[in-house]
Amino acid sequence: MNIDKLSKRLEAVAGYITPGSTLADIGSDHAYLPCYALNKGIIRKGVAGEVSQGPLNSARSQVQASGLNDFIEVRKGDGLEVISPYEVDCITIAGMGGTLISSILEHGKEKLSGVKRLILQPNIGAKNVRVWLLENGWELIQEEILEEDQKIYEILVAEPGNSMIPYEHCNKDASLLMGPFLIQEKNSIFEKKWALELAHMRRILNQIEKSGQGGELAAKKTELRDNINLVEEILNHEAG
Repeated sequence: MNIDKLSKRLEAVAGYITPGSTLADIGSDHAYLPCYALNKGIIRKGVAGEVSQGPLNSARSQVQASGLNDFIEVRKGDGLEVISPYEVDCITIAGMGGTLISSILEHGKEKLSGVKRLILQPNIGAKNVRVWLLENGWELIQEEILEEDQKIYEILVAEPGNSMIPYEHCNKDASLLMGPFLIQEKNSIFEKKWALELAHMRRILNQIEKSGQGGELAAKKTELRDNINLVEEILNHEAG
């Protein structure tokens, strides 16, 4: 891999890294992101964290091959175990599900002292990440949605602050689900994603209703109906 060139997704993530920061990339895989950020002069130094031995070995090989051993430390550990409080000021967690990202942040809360920015790229379940940020004093300051290889990704950028600000003048439930900044922008990728999600939710609701398990799955049905209504309202409002 040429670390001067990243995937479109990771390059977008790199664009939000605070210049001059010390970065922790959690679930770093091949350590492409910290190597790239260092080579581009974005960060001063970095930590690449991995829980699995295979990706850890790949990350170590990449750092060594890039001649960056003095600047990027590859560490084995679960989530934020790999850093100490006040050690880094910027954290990236990319390419995982939103539930897992939220869990990593929740279990490593005490390690977030001194961190000035979180850059989070959930593959699915971005709502879980937004809810965690809202409940833990992290203000969502930017969002981006992009498509690469027929997959749609969201990037969430947050800093310590008033976590309610992005939700003050909008439908909070819709914004947690779909993203307050993404709703405002409503670009073609956003519309494509939510048209697909809407069709998917309708299919699941239809299956539940046909299965006759309505009683057992009442809460799921209610959640699906609520989400369908929220998405329809946002998409139709855009069209109008």
